[in-house]
Amino acid sequence: MSLDTSTLYAVATMIAALLGMMLLFFGFQERIAALKWWGSAYLVGAASVAMWTFGAARFGDMFALALNAVGFLTCGMVWNASRLFHGRKPNYPGLVLGALAWVAAVMTLPPGTTAMRMTIGAAIVAVYAGLTATELWSERRRTLRKRWPSVAVPVLHGFVLMLPILLGDLLHPHDRAFDDSIWVTVFAVELVLYAVGTVFLIFMLVSERAVTVHKNAASVDPLTGMFNRRGFSEACSRVIEREAHAGRPVTALIFDIDHFKSINDRFGHPAGDEILKLFSAVVVNNLRISDLSGRIGGEEFAALLPCPLEEGVIVAERVREAFEASGIVCDEGPVDTTVSIGVAGGPAGTELEVLLAAADTALYQAKRGGRNRVEAAEELPLSLEHWRRKSAGSARPVSVVPRLA
Repeated sequence: MSLDTSTLYAVATMIAALLGMMLLFFGFQERIAALKWWGSAYLVGAASVAMWTFGAARFGDMFALALNAVGFLTCGMVWNASRLFHGRKPNYPGLVLGALAWVAAVMTLPPGTTAMRMTIGAAIVAVYAGLTATELWSERRRTLRKRWPSVAVPVLHGFVLMLPILLGDLLHPHDRAFDDSIWVTVFAVELVLYAVGTVFLIFMLVSERAVTVHKNAASVDPLTGMFNRRGFSEACSRVIEREAHAGRPVTALIFDIDHFKSINDRFGHPAGDEILKLFSAVVVNNLRISDLSGRIGGEEFAALLPCPLEEGVIVAERVREAFEASGIVCDEGPVDTTVSIGVAGGPAGTELEVLLAAADTALYQAKRGGRNRVEAAEELPLSLEHWRRKSAGSARPVSVVPRLA
């Protein structure tokens, strides 16, 4: 069964145009700039393929060469879409550089140098494909579960939009052999499938990004930008497991800002929020990149350090001194910026709840000892599992010691 190439290109063009409009619609609706650029690339690419298919023979070589330049422009749009997808600004000079280089090459080369033009065109497409792949691969630290489609989709998008024009130049569209070529028919079918498939992959990327954003929102404290209790617990579990495999100890710190309730009462909640943000910055700036920290309560923060207890005490003292030295003065008077810290360390594999329970006991001792000080836990409580079994077998209620303000 023979397939009419022009009909296949017409179908591919209409599908690409419809999908481009869909991408633009969702881009504007969801305010996602990358979707707008991808949708525009679909529309521009569909228009160039349509005009090349039905107008190249009628309008001559210069018209076909201009459409080549438009195709290179779509490659630049795809590259810029990948930049915007990861929060970078569009590169407008790079957007048009490929098209300008193509026009300059065509105007410089003598007529009839089809092979040289093919080489230059392929090189431009390869450069844009490499830039797009590099842009996406540089984001490999992010949690995209399917890395290969996130790199392949934009690269193939720019390449496929250019291929019909390059293929036509190579096989001479004015020859009858071009219209009957099996490669042109195969590519026309592939273009139809590609136009649909790539949109699903693009939406997969956007969907995964949305899932990541919502997951981060559920794990991050909006005021300080640190982990919340849930995010801190999940991250600590991974670190404790990693350190346990290596046989290294871990240390937990609990921070409680002194007299925080009185700060809110005297200066108002906005001042209290500023104190919380200031303290979170002090903690982050005085911890190592391998350490974890989070806000686990109102004015209570915690950190997990992959190090022995002695090093944890040194870090805690450094945080305490830095926060005390960052005093704030309001119109109502100076604001006390002191913190009490409890530190507890344990051998490899010690559960987070056990460490935090011991650190909380040490923090209580720091409060009782006059605040603005660091106290280290003398010993760890029983294993958490042992403690749970013991508590489950006891019918006596557990008394709770009130925390000092």
